[in-house]
Amino acid sequence: MSTLLTYISVKDGKIKRSSLEVLSRCVELARENDHDAAAIVVDANASDYTDELKKYGADTIYLIEDPIFKNHLNTPLIRALSLAMEKIDPAIVAMASTEGSKDILGALAANQKAASLADMSEFELTNNGVKGKRPVMAAKIVASVKAETYPIILTVRAGSYDVNEAEADTSVETIDFSFSDDDLKVTLKEILSASGDKIDLSEADVVVSAGRGVKDEEARNMVSELASLLSAGIGASRALTEAGDYDPSLQIGQTGKVVAPQLYIAIGISGAIQHVAGMANSKVIVAINKDPDAPIFDIADYGIVGDLYKVLPPFIEEIKKLKG
Repeated sequence: MSTLLTYISVKDGKIKRSSLEVLSRCVELARENDHDAAAIVVDANASDYTDELKKYGADTIYLIEDPIFKNHLNTPLIRALSLAMEKIDPAIVAMASTEGSKDILGALAANQKAASLADMSEFELTNNGVKGKRPVMAAKIVASVKAETYPIILTVRAGSYDVNEAEADTSVETIDFSFSDDDLKVTLKEILSASGDKIDLSEADVVVSAGRGVKDEEARNMVSELASLLSAGIGASRALTEAGDYDPSLQIGQTGKVVAPQLYIAIGISGAIQHVAGMANSKVIVAINKDPDAPIFDIADYGIVGDLYKVLPPFIEEIKKLKG
């Protein structure tokens, strides 16, 4: 029997939804193939997350707890995950595709002499490994990839799978770990938080995104009001971040953030492939654009052809009515 191990990413005292998506998929595959599903939390307060994690069906939750993990640092994290892999001996290690996992994937795979598959949009087990798909070239092409040697480390794009609760008789085990600051070759001096929208776009259930059609303060105010009503994160296209209308941290697309909310509202966004690469995994896409031939309508679930300055005011008022 093999073990499918999911690394659980934590940020600001919360488990990232994308990690729960990966865990849910691993639990599903484990039960289908008579394997064990396990989760590992590496954090300064790792034990704080066990009660929540137990809801999602892992057979075992492993904890590595040390003050060094108060902030993300590659060296101790790679060492901790390497130690965990040596003790647990998992066939598969899966993690959400985040900035942090992208930082460590190559080094961890090299350290453990493991195969690696990055940024998967879907994956399944084979008789001797893993196969799946990953978008490439700004999501214009979907590549079929596979790994046929164990262990295999893979990262999974946010929004690729649903989060599902599952019953399990979960045990909790702590892995002893110590790390000296003297072993750090790179020292973290300061963390500068992104300005602008306070909601983490990568975790938001709803995202309201502004494009080139949002031309002035009046339109930006409407975008903000709509986002506030929906408790949504605010995103923007590259054109608006480069123009200085929105903070660069809010850019969505190939060279920005990748998001996968339950609802994505694209306002004045044409739908260039570079932008679509960052939001195509959204569950429901609503597009508002005055150009009926805008490419965004090709992927939208619902489309409104019209001037956003005329469409948004009644749209906002109707939402206010629905909210009472």
